[in-house]
Amino acid sequence: MTHTPRAAAEGARPSDGLDAHLVVDRNTFRLDITLTAAPGDVVALLGPNGAGKTTALRALAGLVPTTHGHFHLDGADLNRTPPENRPVGVVFQDYLLFPHLSALDNVAFGPRCQGATKAESRAQAAEWLKRMDLTEHATAKPRRLSGGQAQRVALARALATHPRLLLLDEPLAALDARTRLDVRAQLRRHLAEFEAVAVLVTHDPLDAMVLADRLVVVEHGRVVQEGAPSDIARHPRTDYIAQLVGLNLYKGRAEGHTVRLDSGPSITTTEDLSGEVYVAFPPSAVTLFRDPPTGSSARNHWRCEVAGLETHGDQIRAALTGELPLAADLTTVAAAELDLHQGASVWATVKAAQTHAYPA
Repeated sequence: MTHTPRAAAEGARPSDGLDAHLVVDRNTFRLDITLTAAPGDVVALLGPNGAGKTTALRALAGLVPTTHGHFHLDGADLNRTPPENRPVGVVFQDYLLFPHLSALDNVAFGPRCQGATKAESRAQAAEWLKRMDLTEHATAKPRRLSGGQAQRVALARALATHPRLLLLDEPLAALDARTRLDVRAQLRRHLAEFEAVAVLVTHDPLDAMVLADRLVVVEHGRVVQEGAPSDIARHPRTDYIAQLVGLNLYKGRAEGHTVRLDSGPSITTTEDLSGEVYVAFPPSAVTLFRDPPTGSSARNHWRCEVAGLETHGDQIRAALTGELPLAADLTTVAAAELDLHQGASVWATVKAAQTHAYPA
């Protein structure tokens, strides 16, 4: 997703937007991350289970107390502000709609709490339902709504209070694949129109790549990498990120076009570098042979063993161990011709031109 942050476009003050340093201690776990964003930015928090993503979201909402740090929104210090008084909207994974209220009254709840009359709040709610293409479901109770409809009602309810910070906790996780596709497109449109800061927590790299301007990757309660989705995808710096974007990733020391990996073998690259580097290449760049390759133009080749096979889209992904642990993608026909099975010995080759090396 690409759009110009509205802070820059409209000359907003430098203090506008989100500036937070969140430190949360919970038993043996510590979250310690910094988040900044300008109005109009959509930031996605990515990370494995237990990394601290949802804890960060709940700390911003005021639902989890912080141990140290600060939370400034549009220049205001909200660190000690109770949840109900924060200009923050939240869309939870399970939506948490009021089961006894219609879709209209669910959305009207926020404006009503902010002091609007019943008529005013219902008028605002009707307008938000119209924006979400839900006018015909205004009188329906949550149990009568599909997952996609409930998600849009929850989003409308959060936006109806005109928050300066919108928090979305796995908003598409409960949807089936087809509904997810449609709702993701709608959510992208609404986030592109949102004039304040949005922070999205997700496990799905596609959700993050499509919806966010910037990714913040959290592991073990710390930020390990952040940047534009394209930069993260091209320059992963941890195994988790590499797996997320579908790359084989290694770290080593470069001398010219040769990178000697920390794990032992070397990789030849097209980049001429020196010092500590990462080397990455996609599983599709790997070609497998049952016998030592002859006549191959690939500069890189390693003897490996098949540790496992699984369907990956319309291909077969082979997990390999040996001189260089890696993942390789091949067609079902190629897998059959090679008679691949667990324990089979193979040679893996990768052309230097299909690798990408960058400073660590």
